[in-house]
Amino acid sequence: MARTRNSKSSSFISLNPSFFIHLFSLPPFNSLHNYSPRKNSRITQTSPFLSFCFISLLITLTFFAILLITFTTFFQNPLLCTGTSSSSSPLFLASAFAVASSRSGSVQDEQITLSTGAMMPLPAHGVVGNFSEEEEEFWKQPDNQGYMPCLDFSLKYRKASAKISKEKRKFLVVVASGGLNQQRNQIVDAVVIARILEATLVVPVLQVNHIWGDDSEFSDIFDVEHFKKTLKADVRIVASLPSTHFVSKQTINRDLPFHVSPLWLRARFLKQLNQEGLLILKGLDSKLSKNLPPDLQKLKCKVAFHALRFATPIRELGYQIARRMWIEGPYVAIHLRLEKDVWIRTGCLTGLGRQYDSIISRERDSHPEYLTGKLNMTHSQRRLAGMCPLNASEMARFLKGLGAPISARIYVAGGEPFGGTQAMQPLKNEFPNLLTKHTLARNGELTPYLEKSSTLAAIDYIVSLSSDVFINSHGGNMGRALEGHRAYVGHRKYIKPNKRMMLPFFEDSSVSEQEFKRIMKKLHRKSQGQPEPRAKKIDRDVIAYPVPECMCKQ
Repeated sequence: MARTRNSKSSSFISLNPSFFIHLFSLPPFNSLHNYSPRKNSRITQTSPFLSFCFISLLITLTFFAILLITFTTFFQNPLLCTGTSSSSSPLFLASAFAVASSRSGSVQDEQITLSTGAMMPLPAHGVVGNFSEEEEEFWKQPDNQGYMPCLDFSLKYRKASAKISKEKRKFLVVVASGGLNQQRNQIVDAVVIARILEATLVVPVLQVNHIWGDDSEFSDIFDVEHFKKTLKADVRIVASLPSTHFVSKQTINRDLPFHVSPLWLRARFLKQLNQEGLLILKGLDSKLSKNLPPDLQKLKCKVAFHALRFATPIRELGYQIARRMWIEGPYVAIHLRLEKDVWIRTGCLTGLGRQYDSIISRERDSHPEYLTGKLNMTHSQRRLAGMCPLNASEMARFLKGLGAPISARIYVAGGEPFGGTQAMQPLKNEFPNLLTKHTLARNGELTPYLEKSSTLAAIDYIVSLSSDVFINSHGGNMGRALEGHRAYVGHRKYIKPNKRMMLPFFEDSSVSEQEFKRIMKKLHRKSQGQPEPRAKKIDRDVIAYPVPECMCKQ
């Protein structure tokens, strides 16, 4: 975080010496100052004793007052930057949910800071209760190695902010497409591009989602005022384009290459922006380089984990549903990716039989452009290469291999699976406590949002963020977003199935169940949400791997 000169003043109380001089000038303490042996013997015997008692009492009260104010200050700042070690435990970060997430009022009357703006999960459950050794290992959280959020922007960045945050002549308009988490990625990049071009950002336009028919606007999903205020020191953000910049015909730039750098953006658009005062960009998904200067990487984290907070109605409902899972004890959240469009795009078999596979094949043949990856691979080759989502049967065996208790409560995130209840039955047979947002909602809570896929995805995101264990069956934007967010709030357990390595053992009938468990645990021992520096694979997004640019050791 950017630290101001008085940032440490909130961590302790300094008392001016004149305070004590004035204090001892007041009765009854001046009796000690004025005490003389020549005075009346009665006063001589009693005044020092009484004064000593009052002084002792005052010092004690002052000490406890300082402690009270200090602890109050700490608990009001759950996500402090480096230099404040008292908030370094993940449990402390998680407990800040009560402060950071349950505020349902408007942000109009409160100052938005990094310490209060982050969307926090419910606290992780400790491993307490009648668990076997294997079950304890499954629920145990990874070691965060002391990493904490650390958005300390450079002096050069902060100096430039004075001008950039007041820009009123150049405007950037961005149209974000895709599902919720794809749109979130583009909004993050939009803020960074506005900063690079030193332009005012108009609140991004969300393109109507033709696949799911969702016409939600930015303000329907995200807290606009929080978004603007959180980033006011970085980029000026306005709700709409000024009438002075309306033109009858404006070029929409939609053909950006992949991995564009700040230098490329300035060379390509700065002249146009200075001349016309307006730039419209569309199709930003994965176009901005993953390898940006440190300050811009920190800005991406600030947008993703602090500024993009869901709108109050979504946040409240999401946490209500999360609490219904959380109150019963630890739970797992899984993102299965069994929707119809996923099967079409991946070129994989559903595992539901010929009838369902033929439906997918016909639609895939009529829309070959939907197919992703290599076209010359068979279904089996795709699966063994890790290109297919785990189906319900495979997920059930994977969970058992990791040591998940049969009684585990499992939250299933995602859209309606292709094949309906039949698709989920193998998982339910092994783990009967299977729940979704629909089964947890009460009294028509979800009714207003049944046609709003982005809102439903946001609820899934909140419940998954608060889970003790999260398992993603097939990559995707939501999985990457949660991987980074769970790391940022204390490295909550996050398991990525190593499908390429583990699936051959699913086929080998000679492997005993005990040996299968040993193999699954060994394969995933080092991929359970521990701090993993982005630098190991330089093309990784800082939003998925916030160490070390956005997190540092205390």
